[in-house]
This record gives sequence, structure tokens and C-alpha cells, in this order.
Amino acid sequence: MSNRVVNLLVPIISIILGLLVGAIVMLFSGYDPVSGYIALWNGIFGDSYAIGETIRQISPYILAGLAVAFAFRSGLFNIGVEGQLMVGWFTAVYVGAAFELPMIIHLPITLLAAALAGALWGLVPGILKATLKVHEVIVTIMMNYVALHVVNALIKTVSGGSYKTDKIQPTASLRSDFLSNLTDYSTLHYGIFVALAMVAVMWFLLEKTKTGFELKAVGFNENASQYAGMNVKKNIILSMVISGAFAGLAGAMEGLGTFGSMTTQGGFTGIGFDGIAVALLGANTPLGVIFGASLFGSLKYGANNMPNAANIPLEIVSIVVALIIFFVASGYIIRVGLQRLNKKKEAK
Repeated sequence: MSNRVVNLLVPIISIILGLLVGAIVMLFSGYDPVSGYIALWNGIFGDSYAIGETIRQISPYILAGLAVAFAFRSGLFNIGVEGQLMVGWFTAVYVGAAFELPMIIHLPITLLAAALAGALWGLVPGILKATLKVHEVIVTIMMNYVALHVVNALIKTVSGGSYKTDKIQPTASLRSDFLSNLTDYSTLHYGIFVALAMVAVMWFLLEKTKTGFELKAVGFNENASQYAGMNVKKNIILSMVISGAFAGLAGAMEGLGTFGSMTTQGGFTGIGFDGIAVALLGANTPLGVIFGASLFGSLKYGANNMPNAANIPLEIVSIVVALIIFFVASGYIIRVGLQRLNKKKEAK
């Protein structure tokens, strides 16, 4: 069995195992797994509207996954994607509503502003890690809460005490009448192309540039990188800044595409935390993140149809989705099992 066959079988077996165990959970809970999975399938691919909404759901997951994966590749664990996403969302909405400019200028500036806001939020833990060796996990978790409350305060300030910002100008919107009409008036927008473009940017940066080589080298071994003449502190800060920029753009997908505004948040959106799972599912590679985001986004959106179409409670739906993701994330164990099985066959 070649490595190519093993690479193909691992995700397939993982998904099948997840579906089987999820079916057992539904069966023992007194619900029909066949109806449940038909409802899940229809929720994802049932019609053009469902497909459009699923793709729209995938867009911020791709960018959140890239943010986590980029930091991972540089030896850092960015738990602060959620906070960076929120400040990016607010900045995008504010810039999108406050100015009247031609779309060719307004939209790029708004996206850049969101990326810059996320980058600045990532700069703080980057500096503390590089200069004082403060662990980035602790700082980024705290920065999430700071972002939540700062953004809520800013929304009330700019809206004159309201719980919601003004709607963005049409010239800053990612919405598309063409894509919406194509998918039966779904909220699908051009954000998916921005997300895919950032996948290419991350791949090019890490694989084709000197900076990317240094970032990966620092992630593998700081001491060896420093001995080789690399500026470790600079690369740690740069990694967190770029990671934060991806997260800020994930927020822009929600602000400029899906909602067109921002309301005060009673809690976290969850997208940034889900980005950790997306990055892990995608093995922290740009192309893998697309797969992870597609699986995660599809399950998240499609599962909403299971309570309506199959009368399965949301709690059971959450367990089933978590089981599927768990088995996909456990692909390494399945890979080892297949390799051992292959060795036994070769020995015989």
C-alpha cells in the first residue's frame, strides 16, 4: 500500500468512523440516524440556497484556520484568533460605514484596515513573547476578553449608545447580487475568493520566500536559528502579526459580507476557537486548511437542519458533529494502524 493510498484512505476512514459512532449515539438516544444524516446532507447540499450558505460559512473558517496554522508553523500557539477576529470585524464595519469612497478604493482599504487591526492585536502577545518570554497562550487568551469588552464599548460609543453599528456603505460590501441570485438568494458573497487568495498568500510566503523559511526554522528550533544568524525575536513578532492579520480578515468576512454591521456581543463568536480545530484537521498546511474549513463549515451549517427535518435535539446534533471531527482529527492513529497492517502483509 503506497503512501498516496494511505493519505487517501485516512480521511475517508476517519469520516466513516465518525458517522458510524454518531449513528450509534443517535440510535441509543432514540432517534433515527438515517433520517438524521439525510437531514444533514440536505442541510449542506439539499439545494442551491443550502450550498450558498455552506460556502459562506466556510469563508471565515478558512481565514481563522490560516491564522492558527501560520502561528503553529512558526512554533507559536495563537489562542487569540477570536479576539483578533472581533477587532477586525469592528474595524471593517467602522471604516466601511464612516467613509464614502469609490468601491475600487473603499473595499481594499476596509479589508486592509481589518487585517491591520487583527495584526495590531497579535502584536502585543508577539512582543511579550519575544522580549519577556511570556507564554503566548496566556496572553492571547486574556486578549480575547479584552477584545470582547473593548469592541462592545466601541460599538456603543460610535452608535451613540445603541447596541449596533451603522450599516456599511455599499462600496465597502463583499455582497454579490450575482452569487446571491445564483444560489437562490443566499448570503453567499465574494469573501470566499478573499479567503482562497489568502491560502495562496500563506503558501507562497512559507514555501517560496526567505522570510517564510526563517519563520519555519524558528518554529523548529529557536536556538539553532539564532546560531545560524536569524533574528528570532523579530520572527516571533512577525509570526504573531501575520497570524493576527489573517484573523482580522476573518472578521471582515462577517462584517463586510454576512451581516454588514456589528452588534454588541454577549459572548464570543466561536469562529476563532473553531479555527484551532480547522488548523489541526488541515495539519497546519494551507491546502489542508481548505479541507478542514470545508468539513467544519459544512457540518456546522448542515447540522442546523437536523432538528427541523429529523426532530433530533441540538445537544445530540452537537455530539454527532463533535464525534465526526474527533475521528478526523485522530487520523494519525488510523494512519499508524494502516501502516502496521501494510507491514504485516508485506512480511507474510
